Parts: sequence; structure tokens; C-alpha cells
Amino acid sequence: MLTTALRNVLAHKARLLMTVLAVCLGVAFASGTLVFADSTAAAQRAAATRNFADVAVSVTANEPDVLTDGLARRLAGVPGVAAVRPTADGSATLNAADGTPLRVKRGTNLAAGYESGRHPLAEGRAPAAEGEIAVDRDTAAAGGYHLGDQVTLATDGPVMTARLVGIVATADTRVTAGGTLTLFDRATAQKLFAAPGEYTGIDLVAAPGVGQYELAQRVAAVLPADRAQATTGQAQAQQQALYVRTLTRGYQKMPMVFAGVSLFIGSFLVVNTFTMLVSRRGREIALLRAVGATRRQVVRSLLAEAVLVGLAASAVGFALGLGIATVLPGLLSTDGSRLPEGPLVIGARPVAAALFVGVGVTVLAAWLPSRRAARIAPVEALRAVSRPAGGSRLRAAAGTALLLLGAGLLVSLSASAKDASEENLRSAMLGCGTLVVALLVLAPSLAVPVIRLAGRLTGRFGMTGRLARENALRDPRRTAATAATLLISTALVSGLATIGDSTGRALDRQAAAGLGADYVISTGNTMTGIDPAAVGRVSGVSGVREASAVADSTAVVGGRVREVSGVDPAAVSRFMKLDFVSGSAEDLGPGRIALSVSTARESGVDAGGRIEVRMGRSKEPVMYTVAGVYRDNPTARDAVGARDGVQRDSYKPGSVQRILVRGEGTSTAALRTAVGDNPLLKVQDRAQLVREAAGTVGELLTLMYGLLGIGAVISALGIVNTLAVSVTERTREIGMLRALGMDRPGIRRMIRLEAVTVAAFGTLLGLAGGLFGAWAVGALAGGAMDGYALALPWGTLALVCLASLAIGALAAALPARRAAALGPLEAVAQG
Repeated sequence: MLTTALRNVLAHKARLLMTVLAVCLGVAFASGTLVFADSTAAAQRAAATRNFADVAVSVTANEPDVLTDGLARRLAGVPGVAAVRPTADGSATLNAADGTPLRVKRGTNLAAGYESGRHPLAEGRAPAAEGEIAVDRDTAAAGGYHLGDQVTLATDGPVMTARLVGIVATADTRVTAGGTLTLFDRATAQKLFAAPGEYTGIDLVAAPGVGQYELAQRVAAVLPADRAQATTGQAQAQQQALYVRTLTRGYQKMPMVFAGVSLFIGSFLVVNTFTMLVSRRGREIALLRAVGATRRQVVRSLLAEAVLVGLAASAVGFALGLGIATVLPGLLSTDGSRLPEGPLVIGARPVAAALFVGVGVTVLAAWLPSRRAARIAPVEALRAVSRPAGGSRLRAAAGTALLLLGAGLLVSLSASAKDASEENLRSAMLGCGTLVVALLVLAPSLAVPVIRLAGRLTGRFGMTGRLARENALRDPRRTAATAATLLISTALVSGLATIGDSTGRALDRQAAAGLGADYVISTGNTMTGIDPAAVGRVSGVSGVREASAVADSTAVVGGRVREVSGVDPAAVSRFMKLDFVSGSAEDLGPGRIALSVSTARESGVDAGGRIEVRMGRSKEPVMYTVAGVYRDNPTARDAVGARDGVQRDSYKPGSVQRILVRGEGTSTAALRTAVGDNPLLKVQDRAQLVREAAGTVGELLTLMYGLLGIGAVISALGIVNTLAVSVTERTREIGMLRALGMDRPGIRRMIRLEAVTVAAFGTLLGLAGGLFGAWAVGALAGGAMDGYALALPWGTLALVCLASLAIGALAAALPARRAAALGPLEAVAQG
């Protein structure tokens, strides 16, 4: 039977090639992502190890006034210490040459004192005095800096300017991952990040023959108890590599999603291919049964074919995966970040994954057709023709039950659930999955009515259109299996597109509806402050009517950490559009706080109630009276209090974190000038705030189009496979049509219309399932997001429909050409 399996694979190699290609896509994404992850992790470890290559022990402190020159001198006297390198580091944000803040998506805005051994110069010289800096090469390129330029920067306070005197090379993974590096002379770094004569860390170099762990123990013995600690350089390197790996972990998510979707959709192509092979080889299998082959041997023979196909898919997919792993670093470094360079690391994990995924998916998908083949009786060998099966009653009943179960679960969730909790989202995903499975099970039963309805359009093409419709109806199961890949990809894309578009519009409405100001100047975090005097300077900008400061902080409200906005109660209504359901902003004052609807509901209080609040850095909680409850508002955040009270206990006492501006005829550039061009501050108008709020929708769109592309490729392979088999089965029929007068263009048109009909069937079912699932999930989102309403992205849906029909037409090109090439006599003779 193994010989039979090998012979069958070689005999149908062209048909099985489509299956290999479909499965190898998933294998390529899975194995390529794993190789990329292992290679990146190894490169990050190597880069971090290089950073700490000569550091045996690092000393850090838990409080100020510990790492001083005196301690550095004592550490120099510890046996085994060859050199002491005190460091003073922190963070610094720079303005680019065009005046815009040089912000990073990943990595760190690292700043430190210059060290010749750690920061080799590429151009210029080292900073030697206050007012001089050096930056790394990537930062210089991103900011458009040249030696001698005056650079505006800020650490954690006022803006300062410095002259760029040097450009350095660095292998620090915190910088190469997308951060920036700014270097000062040691005295300036101490002044900015520690204090004169103090440091933020002290690195020690070990003498030859002294181990890191041994030296760390000796150093720990001379450190102040509970005020400082010694860490080996190896441990520091591991921590840094882990930090950078955490920053870049998101790079692996999307390829793995693509791998999962590819394999899921590709499994239907495997099922369809083996089902068609079983159908084509029905008489052959019956003859094997007649000469003594058992059912188990038939199953093993087909599964052996699946194993061979899976091995081929694994090999091809793994080779493609290595290509993906090679190009991924370049593709993912286009946003300014740069992954560490290193060789590809091919371990056992990606190889095992390629084999498990390729062979496992193929064998599992081929199991059902093999069981069906085992049920073929020996007497089938005497039949001249095998009749295709339509949708059985049992299948229709099972599909209807699944449809009612999935739709019922989604409808009940949309009617009763009012929040997008993790449990509700899991239930919604289960309902959507059940719905898609139901459509797949029901597809053969739905094929006849849906295709007859869609066939009215193909009927406009005359006899070729009517023949195309009847050919698609000839084997409903095959048609349904071919359309399954398009059904799944269309459902995924249409559902994600609808949810993404609806969410984006809701965020737009929230950002616009919750803000009464025209501009917002913000720090982006509660640990950085704006000088309150800046409010007066902003108010004096031409076109500004008024400006109001907001102090942002965090607070433990009702046992949970919340974001609190400290406002001027008399002016807040002009700058924030607070929609109070009870109470009002005028009731704010000492000991009084207003809560958002979500916060009040989760805390179990209402206006007039009392709640325990621990504001900012305060140690003890205080009882507050709830002055009012307002609808969720991203500008006001979770809670609103009087500004004086919030400032008193904030992490930056006396400072503010936002300035809300009302005015017309001004610009963000003028406002940025008013706050000293501080790169720590963001100056945004309403349109920019809306775009920022909807930023995650862009990632969803990228995922959506990726899924559409994967579904398109696999669907095209499935249609080619099905039509190739169909043309082979109908060779005599095509010859008769040619003999009766149908020309070659007519034959090609008939095959293309058949493919378009199958594609339209899968697209219609996918749209129905995707939009219904989006409606149900949207109902959950509506309970958690004010302003959410289902919005159909008509342009995207039209693009999906056109793309699906185009896939059908393009996939039919080769089978149609092959069918049209048959001459009448040749076709009749072959048939």
C-alpha cells in the first residue's frame, strides 16, 4: 500500500502541488517567525553582552546620596577591582532640526555622561563642557543634525540648547531598538541626573582571574546595607536583552496570526483536494477492495499520501520561512528602530514546528476523505459513473443546529451584555466561530438556491453563462468546499473592517465630543510637568481667547488605580464637554470629586455618595464626596477633582500636565514657541487628537489586508485545483460542445464564469457571517464605548467583493486555456 501511495502521489503531482503551496504558506509564516524570534533573541543577547563585556559588577542605589565619589574610591580598593567607572544617566528628548520633537516608538531616550570606552567617536569630538553634546549616528540621521548645530532638548524640566560636537557609534540595544542617545560631559550629566559629586551607577572592571560572582560578593560587603546593591555584568546584560525583547515582542504577533489563518484556510483546500482525488479514484479504490485490501489499508494508503504531501509542504515552507526570517528585520526596521544584526539561528523548535504543522495539518485534513474512501464497496468498481453527492439531510440538520446555536449566542450577548469584558469577548468569539462552522456545514445545501439566484447575472452571458451556472451546481459539495476558503477570508476581513471602521468613528466622535478646547498642550505622563507660568504665555499668543491648566495624576479610587484630572471648577465647562447624569462640575471643591459613569458603576457609588481615595503620592486614603457622575469622556478621564487638591498630592507638586486652549487663527507652531519649543510637550489641534485616538485602527487595517491577501492566494489555488479536475472530468463534454459549434473563446468564458460563480457564492456567505458577527461584537463594544454605532465600510466591502470576483476570474485562466485547447475529436477520444 505504501508503493500504491507513492505511485498515486506521483500520478497526481500537478494537482497535489496546489495543496503543497497552500500548506507551505502557513508553514513558512510559522517557521519563519520562530527562526526570526530565535535569531533576534540571540542577537539581542549578543549585543547586550557586548555592552557589558568589560563590566564585571554594576552598583546601583535605592536612594540619593549613596553613590558618591567617596564610595567610588572605596570600591577601587576592593580586592579584584581593576577599574571603577562611575556613570550618571537618565533620559533626554530632543527637537529635530525642523523644530518637531524627535519621539521614539520603541526603545529609550537615553542620556548619559560620555565614556570613551563605551561610546567610540565616529565624527567630531567628545563633549567637554556644559552646553555641548554628542549623539549616536541614528539619532543624528533621524533629527537631521550636523556637527556644530544648536540642538534643543529637555531632560525633566526647562528647555536647554547645546551644540552638537560629536557623533558616536553604539551597540546599546535600548538605542538600536528605536531609541535615542544623548551624551554630556560627566559634570553636566551629574548635575542633570544625580547631583554634583554623585552618580546613578558605578561599573566595576574585574582583575584577571577574578569571577563576576566572586567580585559581586566582595563589593556587596562594603556597600551600605539596604541602600545599594551589586549586580553582575552578566545579569545586567540579561536584563537589558529581556527589556529589548519585550519591546520588540509585538513584531512576532502578526506573522503568527497570518500563519494560523493560512493553515486554517489551507486545511479546507487539503480536504477538497483529497475529496476530489477519492471521487476520481473511486473505481481504483473499489478494485483494491475487491482484490483484498481492507478498509484500514485504504485509510493508511491515503494518509501515507497526506504524509508525503505534508513532508513536501514542510520542506518548501521551511525554505520559504528562512527567506521570511531574513527579510523581516529589514521590513520591521522601517519605523526608525533597528533590530540587532546577527546570523540566522536555526534551532530544533522551528524545524519541529515546520514538520508538525505541515504534516499534522495535511494528515488531519485528509483523515475525513480517507474514511470516506474506506467506505467504498468493491461493487463500485463495476459502475461506469460515480454520481456526486449534494448536501445530505443529516448535514443540513447539523448545520442548522450550529447556525441557531451560534446566532443565538451572539444575539443573547448583544441583548444582555453591556460591557466588553474578557468573558463576554470569549463568548462572542465562540459564537462567531460557531457561526462560520455552521455556514461551512450548510454550504452544500445553500449552494443550489444561492447559485441559482446569482446565476441570473451569469445568465445574461447567454448559453455559456447558463452552462457555467449548471456546472457549478453539478457537485454542490465540491462547489462548497472550493468556496470555503473565500468564505472564511471574506468573513474575517468584512468583520474586522466593520468593527475597525465603527471603532474609528466612535473614537473620532469621543475625541471631538469630549473636548471643548481647540488645542491641547500635554506632557504625555504624570511624572513630567509644565511650568504653570506657561499658561500666561500661551494666553498671550495671538488668536488665543483663553487657556486653562489641568493637573493630571493617578489615584486609587474605590480600590482601583484611576486617572484623575485636576481642573478649575469655574472654567471646566468651557474646555471639557462634560455630560453630567447627576450632580455638576460647580459642586467640585475640597474633598469632592466627580466620577465617570464607568468608574462610578465599578465602584458602586453615585452622586452624593462617599468613596475612599488615595491621591497621587499620598500615603493615606481620604474619604471624598462624589459631587457628580458624567458620561465617559477621554478628555476628563476617570475622575475630575479641583486642581489645587490634585496638584498638592501629585508626583510633580505644583506643576500641570495639560494646557487646554480655546482660540481661532493661531497655530500649533505658535503655541509650541510659547512653551519654549520643549520637546517633552505635545502640541495638538483637534484633528491631530482624533488621529491619535484612532491610531490602533491602522494596525487593524494592516492585519485585515494581510488576511485578505492570504485568503486570496489560497482561494485562487483552490479554484485552480477544482477547475483543473472539473475540466479533466468533462473532457468529452467539452468536446461535444466544440463539435456542436461552441468556439474556443466560448469555452474559456464558460470556465471563467463558473469560477466567478463559485467565488461569488463564497463571498456572499462570508459577508453574511462577517457582518452578523461584527454586529454582535459591536453591541459589546457599544456597552463599553460611548458613541459606538455600527458603520458599514462600503468602500472596503466593495473592494472585498471585487477582489473575490477577480480572484475567481484570474484563477480560471489556466484551466480555461487548457479546456479551450482541446479539439472536438481529441476531447471525445480522451473522454
